[in-house]
Amino acid sequence: MIYKFKNHTPIVHESSFVHPQAAVTGNVIIGKDCYIGPGAAIRGDWGEIILEDGVNVQENCTVHMFPGKCITLKKGAHVGHGAIIHGANLGENCMIGMNAVIMDDSEIGEECIVGALAFVKAESKIPKRSLLVGNPAKIIKEVSEDMIAWKTAGTRLYQRLPADCHESLEEVEPLREIPKHRPKQENFYKTLEEFRKKE
Repeated sequence: MIYKFKNHTPIVHESSFVHPQAAVTGNVIIGKDCYIGPGAAIRGDWGEIILEDGVNVQENCTVHMFPGKCITLKKGAHVGHGAIIHGANLGENCMIGMNAVIMDDSEIGEECIVGALAFVKAESKIPKRSLLVGNPAKIIKEVSEDMIAWKTAGTRLYQRLPADCHESLEEVEPLREIPKHRPKQENFYKTLEEFRKKE
């Protein structure tokens, strides 16, 4: 659902996909090839939210802020299932793990990886290529070349997903039994270890 709020109508590039069960409200700008999953809430009611090209905000994520703020999720930022971004800015090509929480006025640097369930305190300034884990989140090392290559490859899948959704996603009635010639699911994902072996 796309909602106008106080004269602000969300702007969504035609190449991006916002799931019908997501809610995008007010002062929101969504760039090219972005994916917004079901259950996501991007609330630009109190301030501006900018998603640059190629950003994905997955299922059940929340993006919001305190009044009067403007936040940006930069090009290729990857926000995993259930994460909360509250008044924080995300650097280019960073990854926020599942159910992580990034608090107000934080700056997540370019190509950072924030682990699942991590809690990044308000006003944290995280240098680029940092790997953070824990509650409160701590930097444990620098993100390696192979880790960022793996992350980037995974984000590319999400950047292709909007076109796939526009082409083939449709509401249907369920089948009542398994068909004889049920199509096989394509296997195109590699874990970090599998990715390293391939390289």
